[in-house]
Amino acid sequence: MKKIFSYKKTAILVFIVLVIGGGFAYSRFSSKNGPTFREATITRGDIDLSAIATGVVQSSNRLEIKPPIAGRVEEVLVQEGQRVRKGQILAWMSSSERAALIDAARAKGPDELKHWEELYRPTPVIAPIDGMIILRNAEPGQTFQSQEAEFVMSDWLIVRAQVDETDIAQIKLKQKARITLDAYPNELFNGTVQEIAFDAKTVSNVTTYAVDVLPEKPPAFMRSGMTTNVNFILESRHDVLLVPTEAILTRHGKSQVLIPLEQDPSRPSEHKVELGLSDGRRTEVVSGLAEGDKVLVPQILKAGKGTGSNPLSSSPPLGGRR
Repeated sequence: MKKIFSYKKTAILVFIVLVIGGGFAYSRFSSKNGPTFREATITRGDIDLSAIATGVVQSSNRLEIKPPIAGRVEEVLVQEGQRVRKGQILAWMSSSERAALIDAARAKGPDELKHWEELYRPTPVIAPIDGMIILRNAEPGQTFQSQEAEFVMSDWLIVRAQVDETDIAQIKLKQKARITLDAYPNELFNGTVQEIAFDAKTVSNVTTYAVDVLPEKPPAFMRSGMTTNVNFILESRHDVLLVPTEAILTRHGKSQVLIPLEQDPSRPSEHKVELGLSDGRRTEVVSGLAEGDKVLVPQILKAGKGTGSNPLSSSPPLGGRR
């Protein structure tokens, strides 16, 4: 009888140890696999809602300048990238006859050369519009036929962006845009929508419309043919409260954030907020928070320490609502 009682006592002790050990292990497991957070501060700033498109720098009103006569280039007065005015002389040319005459006079001495140069003047090549020299083909001594282009001019450079048909309804004339060049990703400059195509272009079942954006102050490094990224500004907010978008939770169709409780930081409280514009990374706070407030951003659990899903999806109930 005493032996049976001893067995029961031992079994009860083993059971108690297992329960205590299991509870300790569970608490350790839960603490390692429960939700974790990082703090973020509510700040003030500007936010834009934009539609993004890729594009290419192109010449607007591209114009090839051909020589008025067939002959030889005597002098070139402009460089690529130089802005010129209408009527400005770009180069001097000799006709084939003048070139032969000048060469013969040069062989007879400087006095003979000067006489014929003053008597038989070269022909100017003149800029027909105000604009920029975007291509210079001519060099002194080079010969040209009248159908060959010596220079290519453009009155300005534009960015032609290909906008998806799902966004085209939001693009308007005179709308502001921000432009970056792939070659200079850290250089940002502004532009304005100048023209929206009526005819669509479909490639690989994707329909786009060409939208011409005129840079307000084209940078000196901007070149025709460069690839660009264009952000069309659909809506803007200035000097507003901003919260990281990843800190926002949705409960029953309403937006909330988590804020740390002073008395128990391990149990954050859900706090209702009213939100405005969002660019995907940051969101405008209309009401519910103030500048400098702290919010908690849920962290995704690393592989091997959880499922990798939102840690709040399996977390215990949070602290009281506000």
